[in-house]
Amino acid sequence: MKKETLNCEKARNICIVETLAKLGHFPTRKTEKEAWFLSPFRSESQASFKVSLRLNRWYDHGAGIGGNVIDLICLIKRCSVKEALMELDNKTLSFSFQQQPRFKKIPGIEVIEVNPISHPALLDYLKSRKIKLSTAKLYCKEVHYLSKDKRYFAIGLKNISEGYELRNKFYKSSVSPKDITLIKNKGTKLIVCEGMFDLLSLASYDPTLTKKTDVLVLNSVAFVKRVPDYLKGYNQVILYLDRDNAGEKATGFLLGNHSNAIDNSVLYDGYKDVNQWWMGKSESLM
Repeated sequence: MKKETLNCEKARNICIVETLAKLGHFPTRKTEKEAWFLSPFRSESQASFKVSLRLNRWYDHGAGIGGNVIDLICLIKRCSVKEALMELDNKTLSFSFQQQPRFKKIPGIEVIEVNPISHPALLDYLKSRKIKLSTAKLYCKEVHYLSKDKRYFAIGLKNISEGYELRNKFYKSSVSPKDITLIKNKGTKLIVCEGMFDLLSLASYDPTLTKKTDVLVLNSVAFVKRVPDYLKGYNQVILYLDRDNAGEKATGFLLGNHSNAIDNSVLYDGYKDVNQWWMGKSESLM
């Protein structure tokens, strides 16, 4: 006898709390009426994600969104309603970035493992940002770490103070100490960009650009005032900062601190940053 296909009406009755458990999420507190979770969509320290046990509906107070179990799977998996129904029907749910806690609780974030990037979830994330694995492996690692009694993993870019910038599909974070990243290629020119994916996008656009030139990644525009000390000795400084208010202020500051600094953000005119431009450019080439 052919199995009946799960439809939306039946799927909405699937228990959200049980579904979250299959995804590796468990309530931080629970009453007869509701259960509270740390949001599955981003990193947070105070639970803002509520599930009504009576209505079997969820609401994320931090994001201002809510819905039923189908909406939840669509958001977490970034998939269509049809794909969400298949996940729920086949009971194949698994969470890509968070696992059940198996370690003693420790404060802050602790790196427990650093490997070459290989996890399928991270490969999919790179693909969504139009970055080839071979390019990402030149600069980044797969970093596994503990935070608030839970294990996570992400793409990591190491900084000059031995900390890491961390990125995955759902949120961005960092391992202290937070600092700039400096990649030395014995070049006479220095590229300055804001973030990990700006670096990877530039390396994808022109591999020789980042192999022959030293690269400084701010990792936060707040670090721009640290940069002038690193500009000494370079014949030219090429700036690829965001085309927003903060990025333009940082660009103006660095232009005033090196006589041969140039603003090369014209490359991605019409876009906020290098990666947004690269994603658009890659789509047009497909």
